Amino acid sequence: MSNIALVFPHQLFQSSPLINQCDTFYVIEEWLFFHQFSFHKQKIAYHRASMKWYATYLESKNKKVVYIEAIDKSCDIRKFIPELKKQGIDHFNFIDPTDDWLEKRIRTSCKKNGVTATMHPQQLFINSKTDLEAYFGDRKTFFMADFYTYQRKTRKVLIEDDGRPIGGKWSFDADNRKKYPVKKQAPKIDFQSKNPHYDEAVAYTEKHFSKHHGNLQTHHLYPSTYDESKDWLQTFLKERFEEFGPYEDSIVSHQHILHHSVLTPMLNTGLLLPGDVVNAALDYASQNEVPLNSLEGFIRQILGWREFMRAVYEYRGSAERTKNFWGFKRKIPQSFWRGTTGIEPVDTTIRKVLDTGYCHHIERLMNLGNFMLLCEFDPDEVYRFFMELFIDSYDWVMVPNIYGMSQFSDGGMMSTKPYISGSNYITRMSDYPKGDWQETWDALFWRFMHVQRKFFESNPRLGLLLKTLDKMSPEKREGHFTRADAFLDHIEKH
Repeated sequence: MSNIALVFPHQLFQSSPLINQCDTFYVIEEWLFFHQFSFHKQKIAYHRASMKWYATYLESKNKKVVYIEAIDKSCDIRKFIPELKKQGIDHFNFIDPTDDWLEKRIRTSCKKNGVTATMHPQQLFINSKTDLEAYFGDRKTFFMADFYTYQRKTRKVLIEDDGRPIGGKWSFDADNRKKYPVKKQAPKIDFQSKNPHYDEAVAYTEKHFSKHHGNLQTHHLYPSTYDESKDWLQTFLKERFEEFGPYEDSIVSHQHILHHSVLTPMLNTGLLLPGDVVNAALDYASQNEVPLNSLEGFIRQILGWREFMRAVYEYRGSAERTKNFWGFKRKIPQSFWRGTTGIEPVDTTIRKVLDTGYCHHIERLMNLGNFMLLCEFDPDEVYRFFMELFIDSYDWVMVPNIYGMSQFSDGGMMSTKPYISGSNYITRMSDYPKGDWQETWDALFWRFMHVQRKFFESNPRLGLLLKTLDKMSPEKREGHFTRADAFLDHIEKH
């Protein structure tokens, strides 16, 4: 019997360790990636297009490919492994999926059916599990800044010969908070030319997933081959990298990319490797005038945040996803899924996501996550919302980002405070006009501070806000609470 390999939707590696070891590849539109939630149509089509292309890539390597579609009952790994056994296959190879659900199902089904499997190291991340163990093994607290500094030192990235950070500090985040100038023209984005796999994927999605969230564009938004992905990376470096830093936190209502790289769809499926992306950025900056705050800010996203989130998932994910620090149980109403809440920054952001499956990190954290926390939504609901609507959502991404960072429902396993704000932050960083939405947002903010007073009194960084609340006139304070309660009552009915 030939050596068998399983390939899942997020493992489209050009130099997969399985290519040299296996003859037959099962490329599987696995249930968890296509059916667990009502995933955005863009994501379904993206997986379909990239996976069908990857099947042709494997065939070009003289591999036998068996493609399992999401409409086949055996797309569920729990049903697929018994089918292998029936065919006389009692061993297969797979790459570490960095997905608790999938790995558990594989191991349980193998044991149940008398099948063995060899798991090979992942390529989605720069750090191996051994690397992570060396740093996180005995730690009780997880802080990104400390981890990022460690990464820079051990990997000698942006480091002087004497071990100090180039530029004199580890992070230039304070320099990267500019509002986008009103008259500034955002870089023009040239999307990929359509390819046959994308056209087929759109038809497949509309036929079998027509009731899922979101819209499908006629043009090809996200690269789905190696060459397309590398071209997209180079275009970012040449056209958007220079001003990535100062405007990475900027919010422009009618733009969804600005100077961002939008590499996560390709990074999270294996079409690009994070180490290659870091090296490409460093190489480009060494030959071109890229400001240090842009270079460092971009490196921090890949080498810092992305690697850190994966580590938190590996070491704390199971605990995080079961926590509900605030005890919130409110369901997310339909108005949030449609972008009809009446809160302009929230609605505009949701409509962007419905159209593209994407918005940048500040819009996710401060326009959506921030407001959802103030609305006291069940963190499991928020997790589902982000899993369903975003092109780059995977369990390892969303567990720490939602339960740990956005909703603080883990109680502080990886953050010292919740990311909440009133409307002033949004108006300061965006072009959203002032309006009634601000009064509602601020009312929810002050209500949250009031309801969670005990927590904020114990947090020196946020406790000062309570003094502002206490100095308000009773009429103003009660007005905030009344408006907030009215909004929460309203959304529960819509």
